[in-house]
Amino acid sequence: MTSSALTQNRKAIVIGSGVAGMASAIRLAVMGFDVKVYERNASAGGKLALIEKDGYRFDAGPSLFTQPQNIEALFELAGEDMQSYFRYHSVPLSCRYFYESGKTVNAYTDNEALCTELQEKLGEDPTTVKRYLSDAASVYDAIGTIFLNYSLHKPDTWLHRRIPAALKHVRWPYLFSSLHAFNHARFRNSETVQLFDRFATYNGSDPYQTPGMMSLIPHLELNEGTFYPEGGMISITEALYRLAIKKGVTFHFNTPVQRIVHQSGKVQGVMVNDAFESAPVVVSNADVYFTYRNLLQDEAGTRRVLRQQRSCSGMIFYWGMNRSFPELHLHNIFFSKHYREEFKHIFGKGTLYHDPTVYVNITSKMEAMHAPQGGENWFLLINAPSNSGQDWETLRQQLRAQVIEKLSNRLGTDIAAAIAVEEYLDPIRIEANTGAYQGALYGTSSNSRMAAFLRHANFKRTIKGLYLCGGSVHPGGGIPLCFKSAGIVSDLVKKDFAKELT
Repeated sequence: MTSSALTQNRKAIVIGSGVAGMASAIRLAVMGFDVKVYERNASAGGKLALIEKDGYRFDAGPSLFTQPQNIEALFELAGEDMQSYFRYHSVPLSCRYFYESGKTVNAYTDNEALCTELQEKLGEDPTTVKRYLSDAASVYDAIGTIFLNYSLHKPDTWLHRRIPAALKHVRWPYLFSSLHAFNHARFRNSETVQLFDRFATYNGSDPYQTPGMMSLIPHLELNEGTFYPEGGMISITEALYRLAIKKGVTFHFNTPVQRIVHQSGKVQGVMVNDAFESAPVVVSNADVYFTYRNLLQDEAGTRRVLRQQRSCSGMIFYWGMNRSFPELHLHNIFFSKHYREEFKHIFGKGTLYHDPTVYVNITSKMEAMHAPQGGENWFLLINAPSNSGQDWETLRQQLRAQVIEKLSNRLGTDIAAAIAVEEYLDPIRIEANTGAYQGALYGTSSNSRMAAFLRHANFKRTIKGLYLCGGSVHPGGGIPLCFKSAGIVSDLVKKDFAKELT
């Protein structure tokens, strides 16, 4: 092979610079590819962006950091000292829960402390809680580590030596019982059930529909731990971008890819700026819907993508508060009194419930400089249906009033009077800013026992050299899974291009 042919065969293009896109670019660069990243926005990060206004600093998107080993593994693979780019520390209190009954529960990441808290506040049997978390750890270790780190769409995965052990851990309730039914059968207190039902929303799903297998999700937060990245979540974006640059990745911002070019079952490259850019490897970090509709112009493929139910979206308020609230922590949840009704409205009626569950993230609890002195930066996320033409302006105004009333009543103060700065995102703006179709934060929901298998593969079977990563494809949404999707993609490329890489 001539040197020019070798150079051509080692070119790779990544479309989109979200977490999965940058992690894929870094992995490909380490493998020896000349990598170019094309990003339609002015900066990297995708949903993991930053909003700054009048001295307040807000993480625009994801706010929970778990499984730091994913980013650690990436830096280790790249041969770089992560401490020079990125630092984090553990947070002993994963979340503070506020119930309509007036109770407040601290979800500690120390199992003994958590069991004591749930026993004292909710009358829950510590043995039951320990068994639940132990089972979640066992299921994650046996099943999750296989199905989240490997492609479900390759025969090799099903021949993995750990598959027999994984299948032994599969129980009827994991597949044929909803998460709510699974939790209801294990805990005596309805408020404990609600706490553990809430983990279904981590992948944009409904606890009354998603299977009991989702009971492994609490393991990531309550067993492995909750962490805080110094500088806020945007520091993940900044660290990945710097690492990618160090490894020779080239970024082109404000440069949307127009089309993925393929011929005779092989990817040829992309059209960008009305010019053809050749590459035998193309990785799309764009939402799979837009990958099919816009980049591949594949109508049949687009229709297949639409067969799956979209995940929930969110209504997000960014409130700069002119005072502090010592009763709040980094992560806070104000529960709805009627949880089932809330999800019926979101997934059944396509609208918001009048008594919503409200998540409040306050990074100034960790770093005071994220707000002016004496103030706090509130990121409020309320689960919402994906966009299907709702009147979001009216819904937003109604929701704002409902949230202010709910929090004012629970905290015993006039919340509206404390709001000094305000921004917001609704499903329409989420799609416009991040390219998430219909504003669905996690691509498709997991509201069926087959959802994991129906989620799109990390490759296109009929086009060699085309790969897909990010929250809208396997293994799903959320920062940990986006890192894992990048790992799956790099493993696929390594196998498919073994000869070219030797």
